[in-house]
Amino acid sequence: MVQPLKAALYFDNADGFGEWRILISSEAYKHLREHRRADQKIFKIIYKKIKHLSHGHFSTDNHKRLNGPDAGIPVFEAKLTKDLRLVYQIDCVPDQDGESERQVIKVYGIYRHSELGRIWNALGNHLARRGAEYHRRCIFRTKLADNTILPASFPPMEPEPELLASPLDLSAKDKVHLHSLLVLGKYVTFSQAFLHSLVAKLDVHHVFMLSPQEQKVVECTTSCYVLGRSGTGKTTTMLFKILDIQRAWESSAIDMPKPRQIFVTKSRMLAKKVEEYFTRLLESLAMAGYTLHEIAKLKAQRIEDDLIDLDDAPESQMNVPTRYSQLEDKHFPLFVTFDRLAKMIAADIFKMDDPQTRHSAELFFNASNDVEAHDSFVTYDVFEQQYWPHFPQGLTKNLSNAASFPSDDFLNHLTGIIKGSEQALGFPDGFLDRPSYLCLSCRSNPIFANQRDTLYDIFEIYRKFKKQKRHFDVADRTHAILKVLQNQKFLGQQVDYLYVDEAQDNLLIDALVLRRLCSNSKGLFWAGDTAQTISAGSSFRFDDLKAFVYRMERQSNSVTPTRAPVHQPPMFQLATNYRSHNGIVNCAHSVIKLIMKFWPDAIDRLQPEKGLVDGVEPLFFTDLDNDIHCKRFLVGESASNCELGAHQCILVRNEAAVKKFKEQIGDIGMIMTLYESKGLEFEDVLLYNFFEDSAVDASRWRVVLNVVQGQGYAPDFYRDETRYAGICSELKLLYVGITRARKNVWIFDTSDKSDAMRIFWKSQNLIRTCAHGTDVPPLAVTSTPEEWASSGRSLFLHKRYSQAVHCFQRAGLHREVKVCEAYLLREAARSSVGVALLNVQQKAFTATADAFADCGAAAIGKERRQYYLTSADCYVRGGQDLKAANAYLQAEEFELAAKRYRKAGSFDRTLCVLTDHRTMIPEKTATELWMVCRLHYCGRSNDQAPVPLFSSFDEELEFLEEYDLDYACVSLLECHSRYYEVAEIHLSENRPMEAVQAFLKDNRNIDSVARAADAFLEFMWRKCSFRITPKAAVADDSVRQAIALADQLRMKNLEFMNRDLVSPATRDLISMFQNILRGKQEPLEILALAFDNHNNPAALLCLDHVFSRTTDIRSFAVDEMQRFLQQFHTYVRLLYQISTFPDLVEHRGIQRLFSIVRLSGDEFLIPDGTFLHNCVMEIRQGITWVSEHSSGYTASRRNVTQLLQRSIRTILKDKVSEIDAMCWKSPVFSQCLPFLVSGVCRRDNCPQEHVAISKLDRRYYNSRVAIHIWHILILQFLYSAHPDIERRDRCAWRDWLNRLYEALNPPFFIQGSLADLDMSLMPFGLDGMKVVKLWIRGSFYSLDPFWTNSQFLTAVMRITSLSFAFDRNDASGYISRAKCIVSRPAELIRRGDNRYMLEDLLNSYQGAICSSISSGILFLLHVLNNRLYANLSVLCDCIEDVCGSFIIKYRMDPAFNEFPLHNVVLPCNWLLSPHKFTAEKEARLVLMDGLLDEIAKLVEALRMETGIKFLWLAHTTFTPTLRNIFISRICRVLCFLAHNIRNRFMRDKVDKIILSLHKNNPPSSRRTANYRKLVDEVVRYMTPLPGRVPPSDGYLRALLAFDNNKGVNNLVHLVHKTMNQHTRVYIVRRLVYERAIEIPHLLSSYAVIAQSTPRVETPTFVPRLEHSKDRPEVTQLDEKEVTEPQRQEFDGEEKEDEDVVTNADSEPRDALESLDEAVTSFAPDLDESLRSNGPSVEEEKAACKIQTAYRRYVRRRSSRAVNAEVDAIFMTCLKETQSPEWRPGHYSFLFLGPLPHLLVCLERGIALTRVAKAKTKGRLNKESHEMLEELGRQGSEIVALLKEGSKLRKQLEPSSPDHRTRDIDVLKRAVLEVGKFIQMVPGSTENMHIEFQVAYKGIVAEKKLFRVRKEKPALNVEDLDPSV
Repeated sequence: MVQPLKAALYFDNADGFGEWRILISSEAYKHLREHRRADQKIFKIIYKKIKHLSHGHFSTDNHKRLNGPDAGIPVFEAKLTKDLRLVYQIDCVPDQDGESERQVIKVYGIYRHSELGRIWNALGNHLARRGAEYHRRCIFRTKLADNTILPASFPPMEPEPELLASPLDLSAKDKVHLHSLLVLGKYVTFSQAFLHSLVAKLDVHHVFMLSPQEQKVVECTTSCYVLGRSGTGKTTTMLFKILDIQRAWESSAIDMPKPRQIFVTKSRMLAKKVEEYFTRLLESLAMAGYTLHEIAKLKAQRIEDDLIDLDDAPESQMNVPTRYSQLEDKHFPLFVTFDRLAKMIAADIFKMDDPQTRHSAELFFNASNDVEAHDSFVTYDVFEQQYWPHFPQGLTKNLSNAASFPSDDFLNHLTGIIKGSEQALGFPDGFLDRPSYLCLSCRSNPIFANQRDTLYDIFEIYRKFKKQKRHFDVADRTHAILKVLQNQKFLGQQVDYLYVDEAQDNLLIDALVLRRLCSNSKGLFWAGDTAQTISAGSSFRFDDLKAFVYRMERQSNSVTPTRAPVHQPPMFQLATNYRSHNGIVNCAHSVIKLIMKFWPDAIDRLQPEKGLVDGVEPLFFTDLDNDIHCKRFLVGESASNCELGAHQCILVRNEAAVKKFKEQIGDIGMIMTLYESKGLEFEDVLLYNFFEDSAVDASRWRVVLNVVQGQGYAPDFYRDETRYAGICSELKLLYVGITRARKNVWIFDTSDKSDAMRIFWKSQNLIRTCAHGTDVPPLAVTSTPEEWASSGRSLFLHKRYSQAVHCFQRAGLHREVKVCEAYLLREAARSSVGVALLNVQQKAFTATADAFADCGAAAIGKERRQYYLTSADCYVRGGQDLKAANAYLQAEEFELAAKRYRKAGSFDRTLCVLTDHRTMIPEKTATELWMVCRLHYCGRSNDQAPVPLFSSFDEELEFLEEYDLDYACVSLLECHSRYYEVAEIHLSENRPMEAVQAFLKDNRNIDSVARAADAFLEFMWRKCSFRITPKAAVADDSVRQAIALADQLRMKNLEFMNRDLVSPATRDLISMFQNILRGKQEPLEILALAFDNHNNPAALLCLDHVFSRTTDIRSFAVDEMQRFLQQFHTYVRLLYQISTFPDLVEHRGIQRLFSIVRLSGDEFLIPDGTFLHNCVMEIRQGITWVSEHSSGYTASRRNVTQLLQRSIRTILKDKVSEIDAMCWKSPVFSQCLPFLVSGVCRRDNCPQEHVAISKLDRRYYNSRVAIHIWHILILQFLYSAHPDIERRDRCAWRDWLNRLYEALNPPFFIQGSLADLDMSLMPFGLDGMKVVKLWIRGSFYSLDPFWTNSQFLTAVMRITSLSFAFDRNDASGYISRAKCIVSRPAELIRRGDNRYMLEDLLNSYQGAICSSISSGILFLLHVLNNRLYANLSVLCDCIEDVCGSFIIKYRMDPAFNEFPLHNVVLPCNWLLSPHKFTAEKEARLVLMDGLLDEIAKLVEALRMETGIKFLWLAHTTFTPTLRNIFISRICRVLCFLAHNIRNRFMRDKVDKIILSLHKNNPPSSRRTANYRKLVDEVVRYMTPLPGRVPPSDGYLRALLAFDNNKGVNNLVHLVHKTMNQHTRVYIVRRLVYERAIEIPHLLSSYAVIAQSTPRVETPTFVPRLEHSKDRPEVTQLDEKEVTEPQRQEFDGEEKEDEDVVTNADSEPRDALESLDEAVTSFAPDLDESLRSNGPSVEEEKAACKIQTAYRRYVRRRSSRAVNAEVDAIFMTCLKETQSPEWRPGHYSFLFLGPLPHLLVCLERGIALTRVAKAKTKGRLNKESHEMLEELGRQGSEIVALLKEGSKLRKQLEPSSPDHRTRDIDVLKRAVLEVGKFIQMVPGSTENMHIEFQVAYKGIVAEKKLFRVRKEKPALNVEDLDPSV
């Protein structure tokens, strides 16, 4: 490591000089240069005289004492000419080795004899204050023999206290001269370099002598702190140390790396000045080795500094890279501001592609260029203009001393203490929380000590505003850098030496960044002065910095291996003020003492500051009564001198005071605020009304009187320290104002607030006072134009433009005035940002730009370029891009000019700049601009480019393809007749009609016709999608064109079509669209039937057009209705299938049908004008799940699916509801019974069907049942799609079940019965019966015992009947849980035993227990006895069922029948239920006897038309005809009972009923009652002739005669197999059976199809229905044989009957019970399956499992499409593995497992990329030209990404040859490439990454192997001693 070298800055005399070292003062150097320029002869005389002196040739001529003998240190003069004298002194200074002191000759100047005055006596006396030893050494002489005197050497002198002396008796002018010699003057060795600069007439800077204290700082080899007040040489020591180390490295003989040194300060101007000073020092040092010719060249290169703002210089001209890591040795030593350094570091560590630093990168580098970068940085001006006015006035006004400080002081406080302190590093957000802030020490932080709550409120509002504006401040930047540096190091090489000047201007936390920048713990140099800061909010102290750095060093050292002890670096205090004399220094130091007295922790405690010479004390003006007197004191009364000079300044508190001063006194000089004066120096300073404008009142100012004895009342400071906190800041401001002056300080203040300080100063003799009437000469001095110009330039460099204008105006420099005015305009424009309206801001910047353009036109060289550059930047801010481009061109910033021309949309000029200045523009920029120009001319503009854009066709085609400029590409290809490629482009861009035309033009490819047909269909699907009417479609011109193209396709390519290049399916689809557009329905119905098997979307489209027209079906006959409902069922089924399709939007056919377009994996387009688009438009208001798109709306997969499902379900509901309403009113669903029986209907507009009895056959019956079931199936689709409608429309559901019940069980036997049901005639098959069962079950669950319509009983009888007829095996399960079992209405509770009659009904229908028949009878008895409200037809059905069961059970009893059921004749439907033939049942005659009594009452009530209010009929009311029909139906049942039971008592009951009807006619009957024939026939057959016994089959004969052969198919004669040949034959079907259990299955196949399989063991045989013509066992006799049977046959029968009757009559009378006894004693068992029970534990578990599974399904429903894609790809992969070439192995598992997931992810990525490509292309023509670069870049990236995706898909698709190699490593690399691909896919979704993770884990990720740990054996403890 290079160390400072003591001799590095020591220089020998010029060549030829002697032993005496010659030191030239600044004034002497000035004199030498003047004489060198004026008279070379005089200069040579001076040179020779100095050379003689250096040899020690002292004589009376050149060594004459100038001052008197009592004047202290001798000062000598050497005569040069008659009038010129060289004035010098023999001084004693430290030697180069630092170990001794040596005599030197110090030349003060060359003066005329008349100029030698009393000042030299004063100089000698002043120097004598250094002590006697110093005096002795100065006068000591060592004379040689030749009278030559050599310089003497002495050991280092011990410091002596300065001797007291009387004040110098000098004039003010002489005091100034003396101050200049002793304080301001610098002493330089007369070296060879110095001589060369004089000879070359160059004004260069030379290394001058330092004071001993300064020399110690420079020679310090460790880190150090240097503290000193303003003007004590802190910056000088830093500069010389940098120079010292640089010189040491240059002079080193060892090959060492160049030391990296960085000088850091807050001020750009200071950094620039120090750098220039360093450079000039290096030049001056190097000048010793230059020849005079080289020096002349160097002089020609030196020009005056340009009048430009240093901050305006672009980074490209700063010779400093933008990143810290790019720094090289050539850049060192580096002089840079902390802001610039922080930006370089941030550019290295903040990266946009890093998620952790992206926010910081966006915040700090969000501006498009540096022109706008400062807008996001919170500077003092930004804070004052954009923040401070917007804080609540209630907060700012509450700050008692707010007016004392500018608003930027508050910013310093916010950033310096709350955010920038060391304590803030301990908080995660980087700032103190409120409690911590409130707990800060009031001593060390006195400002706002009693108002911290209010200030913290302001801080919180400030943070909020800053976040909203996306601004950042210095603390934000530092915290962001430190956060990143916690985990990483600097990317570049650390520096060796770090110098921080004005450290108090930085935040304390900035020191941490700077410390980490330096690798050398001994190479840190911190310099500053905390008392010098003008910021009231900054409480920076060096003690804090020292402690902070020390803790950093300890922490850093603790983690190093060596852990060397950490030592606190030394602190140097520079107390000598080289700027001002003691009069000013002492006054300023008194202010410091006051601060340290009351606030000892507010600033660092330093040695008392001192000046080198005495001077005049500050002058305090008091008692001036008006402004005229003030002006007279300032400028006098002479008109010629009415303003202050160039080096004089008036300091006021704020801008308001500036304005007030000018109004009251006038513009008499430079006036600026205290804040503006920071960093400036003036000869004379006037502090005007400092105390009067203070916000601190006089009572608080009096606190300073505590240090003055006997001066009245002084408040007690320690009683309320916070009250006087504002005084601390006021004193700091006062210190700054005083220390701005070098010679004179004037204080003008007449307020009482100034009294305290005036008294304090006066008590210390530190000021002079001037009251009214005192004769004081005017303070103003006259300045030359050169002085005004110099002062103006200095002010300009400090950005004090208004004051610079003042100076340049006095200097007569009009150009410079305009430059400053331009900068003032820019300041005003910048101040409007964020405050004024945008147009106002732009006007301000445009005016500024115009001013700079004028300045540039008048300037040359660097100034010209810079002014034009600034003008261009302002034009940019003003929105004048074209003017900005012109200005950039004038500034020779060709890159910026080309960019701005491009931004202005002037592509012609852009191309011209690129062509003319290509070598001056970076290649990257030129390439980008060429690209955007090509995009413009090829993609957006029809204009011709001014220069050729491409060199060849291939280059142009490659560019057009790369950026996907399809129209330009199409135009290019069409010019070369490449139509097939043109068509492919049109297809890829979704332009099918253009593709069709291009395919038709192509004659080179044979498949062009088929491709054209496919493209045509693609277009037609889009234009004629679902619900698009033909009229709306044809209105589109493109559709009409498509029709013409279809004809052209068919006509022109007929030959190709004959070759089946167009498939039949394609031709059908083309025909479909043609018929749709032509409105032909019949072909569409045919096509729908054809499509239904393989193309459901096309079938639905056809049927939708068919059913789009409303058809009135109310007049349809049964066959017509069946055909319509069957077709309508297909339509509804297709709608429902679509609404429930699991992956709607994944189905290609559905996408076409509804014109849905996939944009990405989870985003779909709903195009304008489509069905779904119209649906969205209807509900658009208030929905947020769709987004606007140029072609319609976009929505996610889930939302599109839900919209489609909801819309289709709405259509389904509307259409089904419409058809349901018409079906309900259609007569075909209900037959008119009076018309059927009598052929006449007396009702007007009868709502029932009038059907002739001749049509009633088996087919007609099944057709009627079919239309009901068809309609139920249609309704079921509605209810499935809309469960809410199902719940609301239970009544409608039950009504259609009632109608189905009526169709299955008609009121009259001639209409058919369940025995006629033939499922083979039902097209719907088993599906219809499943739905019917579902409805039955649902109806049972919904049955309400307390139904308000009082139809519960009828409903429960119907539903129960249907339940056990169609769902017998499962009926008991759901019936037991039905509400009607739990809730028991009172009317169904039997009195006495409280038995629930509904249980009897259910027992009866189930027939599974012994008492089921009795239960049925008891139910009927309860209904009839209590006259419960019931439907008569349903009641008759129940009576028939119970009586049938009774007959079957009675005839199956072995006690009465040898062959069970033999010779029984019953209606076929009575025998269909297998349960009637199973289980042991009891049939009590006494109960049946009671039932017959109730039936008799019912018949009589019907006949008499009285007492029947409890009965009702569906669709109609009771009429005589209807009553007669139901009487005949009941009589028919009685006849079956009498015929098959043949019990004497029962027959008597039946006979009694029949005879009653026979004897009595209905009272109001006009026609013969319907039942009369049956009654008469019974009477005829059962009334025997005299002497004869009535025939045993008389009732049967009567029935057959009544039926008149109409009921032949309804009756069946059961004949046992063994008795077949011995049984009489009737004109009915004969069924021969072997076992009774076979009968139901022999009767009809219905039992197997309609019901569940019986739970009894049945033989395996094919069910069959036997007709008389089918079986030989069944014979049919003619009518005569039936009506008159042979006698002998009846005899045999009578004998057998007699046996039966005898057996019946032989029962003992006492064994017979009365009806009441039977009912009372009878307690039938209830079938346990019908009991009302809660769910079992197993059922609850099952329900929970179902619920869990369903919830899982709902959660995963949204990802079903992905699963479908995976499944589809899996099946493709599976087919590949089934080929013979495929070999099984581990690769197969990867191929079938993870690979499909990878391909799905890849396909999703490609789809999303295509969507992004479409968006980018759409924006290319719509967006403004400003977006061309971005769109071009995006387009190029997307095209490249698509190519990459296509390449990966080709590599990974199942059929890829790469899979044949079975290389797993290749597959892994492909997976990683897919991972990179999806990372770049725009808008990649979570599902994609999930699928990729599945593939990655399965293919790439390492598999962890888990080993089963063996169980360790138990520890053997048996041998341990338990006593231990």
